[in-house]
Amino acid sequence: MEKSLILAKLSSIFFISLFLQVALIATCCRGKSQLQPKKHVAAAMVVPFFIFGDSFLDVGNNNYINTSTLDQANFWPYGETYFNFPTGRFSDGRLLSDFIAKHANLPLIPPFLQPGFRQYCHGVNFASAGAGALADTFKGFVIDLRTQLSYYYKVESWLRQKLGNDESKMTISKAVYLFSIGSNDYMSLFLTNSTALHNYSDSTYVGMVIGNLTTVIKEIYAKGGRKFGFINLLDLGCLPGMRIIKSENNGSCLEDATSLATLHNRALFKLLFELEKRLKGFKYSLFDFNTNLKQRMLHPSKYGTCKLLPNYKYFFG
Repeated sequence: MEKSLILAKLSSIFFISLFLQVALIATCCRGKSQLQPKKHVAAAMVVPFFIFGDSFLDVGNNNYINTSTLDQANFWPYGETYFNFPTGRFSDGRLLSDFIAKHANLPLIPPFLQPGFRQYCHGVNFASAGAGALADTFKGFVIDLRTQLSYYYKVESWLRQKLGNDESKMTISKAVYLFSIGSNDYMSLFLTNSTALHNYSDSTYVGMVIGNLTTVIKEIYAKGGRKFGFINLLDLGCLPGMRIIKSENNGSCLEDATSLATLHNRALFKLLFELEKRLKGFKYSLFDFNTNLKQRMLHPSKYGTCKLLPNYKYFFG
């Protein structure tokens, strides 16, 4: 039973399909001053895409905060392929959220902090590279999840003023909310002088991360949000930056970090399964980024890639 549920929920095809089902296709954002029959307004109403998280989804918010270059990607070689300039995305081109927007016939969703941007009809991106669900994660250098939620409240207020109460509620309920969060909460334990794991067990610490995420989900749900997407965590200990932390490991994976990511992914799956049962109308898709990335690296030809670097398997140990 559990295996079949995992297979049903954790697939990239299902993830994209759900988004397309709930976020197709908008024409324009209509203000409350436009006098049209309600059925026509509803039919033409845009379905916003709201994005929360970390560097996997940050499209440039960190360009506009006082932080270090470790948490910014507004310099070469970032952006050298698709955009031909560094946009703030931690990629040579587009991110997962950009491709979702494209397939849903939405424009690229801009960063919330982009100067002069105040039109939220298609949604907006709140993600910040380095951010975590916990406020103390890289504190002072990133926009933590709770602060991202406060930005969402500002957008929700804007929609209410622009569209009126009834239409803004409908818009919020049709919107899609995408999350990628947690990696930095765990990696920061090994990249800083954190003593958290001396004070908390692994399961308690993971519970704190999941607890903060749960609070944010429930607050968006209370505002009317119903459709959510989530990205799980990679085997964090196998990332190159984590492998080099303990020289005595000779480049092997940092198992303590991977163990936390595994606990997180299990807890996230359980959380979403429970929320779907308890919250009326709550719908979600969980993308198994971890497994999908491994499959693409181990079997690149199946995914349109002719070859990878000879040492690509080094990622997995």
